[in-house]
Amino acid sequence: MTVESNKTNDNNSIQEYRKKQGEKCGYLGIVLNILLFAVKLIASVISHSISILADAFNNLSDAGSSIITIVGFKLSSKKPDREHPFGHGRFEYVAGLAVAFIIFAMAVELFRSSVDKIIHPKETMFDYTVCIILVVSILTKLFMYFYNRKIGRRISSPVLLNNAKDSISDVISTSVVFISLFISHFSDFQLDGYAGAAVAIFIFIQAYEAARDTISPLLGEAPDPVLIKEISQTVLSYPCVLGVHDVVIHNYGYGSHMMSLHVNVISNMSLIEAHDLTDEIEKYLDEKYSCTSVIHIDPIDMNDIEADEIINKISLMISNIGPEITYHDFRLIKKDEKKIISIDLAVPFKYKMSNEKIHASITKSCNEEFPGYKLDITIDNY
Repeated sequence: MTVESNKTNDNNSIQEYRKKQGEKCGYLGIVLNILLFAVKLIASVISHSISILADAFNNLSDAGSSIITIVGFKLSSKKPDREHPFGHGRFEYVAGLAVAFIIFAMAVELFRSSVDKIIHPKETMFDYTVCIILVVSILTKLFMYFYNRKIGRRISSPVLLNNAKDSISDVISTSVVFISLFISHFSDFQLDGYAGAAVAIFIFIQAYEAARDTISPLLGEAPDPVLIKEISQTVLSYPCVLGVHDVVIHNYGYGSHMMSLHVNVISNMSLIEAHDLTDEIEKYLDEKYSCTSVIHIDPIDMNDIEADEIINKISLMISNIGPEITYHDFRLIKKDEKKIISIDLAVPFKYKMSNEKIHASITKSCNEEFPGYKLDITIDNY
């Protein structure tokens, strides 16, 4: 059996394990949240409390979130096909985003109902049965928080981690309702509406954070700098490799990544040697990081004195603009009596000077220092 088939089988086993764990969390969430909805609905009727009623429907929405969780895991575990060659892993992010929107909708409705209760206050009835229901609800949601967080971390699932956030927000919201019930009973001030509004604001914040955490990978976020450094050091350990840059990682969901990178090698390598080197590096990266990698070779002439003199001067020009700017992929191309200076600049996204001004400044300095040379300057942001 080849390394590739081993990797495929291992990945399928992991995906199946993730699907089973995600579905188990989803079914558990449906059962517990429907039970909590039912008992809180009874508690709201007994106490005439708008905040308990809102908390009950919040649990009903959580049951809906659990259904989305199950669907998300089923869809994300589908095998790659012609239309989706990198698999369907991003369905899990979509499911997480749907959960976040449900949380947001409940927060808005809860806030509206709470404001209405503040404007038109009604006395809430204190009952020990209601108190027991709320305490059991808090303990249940604590269990769901720790369980979802544990499984979510184990299988690196954004949707389960969002469910965990939702559970801890429910713990806080039900605690606020519970405390307000006591205060309202032992004082003349009705806190029910204010407690509901406070809970709604807290849930809204949780919904925003959950949405942010799932939208980011859907849009395509920058890879972890620590991971980039680790990959670069791995590639640099190979003989004949002089540098690594432009490392790009595309995330298509758990266990499905596409990586591309540029590798500097000595220019006197033959085409076959360069091909064999990239093949060796790609296979190692694919196995180590469970990805599909593509390497672009940039040849560097180590014996070109003229090129060394030019890059030393350009390096000084770049440092005069700012120490944050770096360069890579420098080449002095000699073609038909023409000389072309080709260089890529790496500039931070939020750098104080625009790309246009940096390009103009380097171009002006190069034209003055190297008259007769053609310039090919590319600016990459990071």
